[in-house]
Amino acid sequence: MNFYSVVGMPFQVMTEFECDEWQKFWIKESDYIFFRLELLHKIEEIHGLENFEVPTNMKYIIRRGGDVMVADNKWRNAIILPLQDNSHLSSFFCQLFYTHAVQRHILYLHSSLIDYQGHGLMFLGPSGIGKTTQAELWNQYRDALIINGDVVFVQETPEAFLGWGTPWHGSSPYCENTNVPVCAMIVLKQAPENSIRELMGFEKVTAVSNSVFYPRWLENGMELCLETLDHLLTKLPVYELSCRPDEDAVKLTEETIFGK
Repeated sequence: MNFYSVVGMPFQVMTEFECDEWQKFWIKESDYIFFRLELLHKIEEIHGLENFEVPTNMKYIIRRGGDVMVADNKWRNAIILPLQDNSHLSSFFCQLFYTHAVQRHILYLHSSLIDYQGHGLMFLGPSGIGKTTQAELWNQYRDALIINGDVVFVQETPEAFLGWGTPWHGSSPYCENTNVPVCAMIVLKQAPENSIRELMGFEKVTAVSNSVFYPRWLENGMELCLETLDHLLTKLPVYELSCRPDEDAVKLTEETIFGK
């Protein structure tokens, strides 16, 4: 069995699994865990799938294609049945984790995240828009640390909104186990010329909410997300960056946000 900690939330995995990025989030042990997950690797472990009986303490059955995870009524104990498609393991993990995270003022955003001299910048937008590319440009030209290229969890704290790296990173190779206070969110648009403007009001809400992943399987999931999102948008500026993938886009953003 192994213990891991993501966004400062420790949990236990009862069965070993091979996934290099998860080693960054491994911890020796923890006196308290948010949930416990068991992975069944072989059909024999459950005496044949057709004979598997859901334990009486399990309330939820979650499916991804032909794969199944069951969880108890508080999502504190879960079992993943032998997988037909190993790619579903990540989404099962994420769903279980986010169930607990969203109740602790943590949002899941489709975004890349960099640490630029202790300041967090998030690049938002749909797949293929250039989130990882912009993060790489800041790494190349400003020596910024790329914390994650695709999935960012943002935690509301009394002092700041912290952007956290996680083991989930989509097609991007970047995932660091660290956090940084977020100072701005930047919504990307591809364009022949570089320009940037701050978003306000409904336009600001729409631009960011499109990148939020909502836990619709939870009865109060939307409500919890929208409350934290409202606080986030009240405190942090949001910019729309129409840009080419070049150093000038980095310079323009840097001048606008930091006055350099």
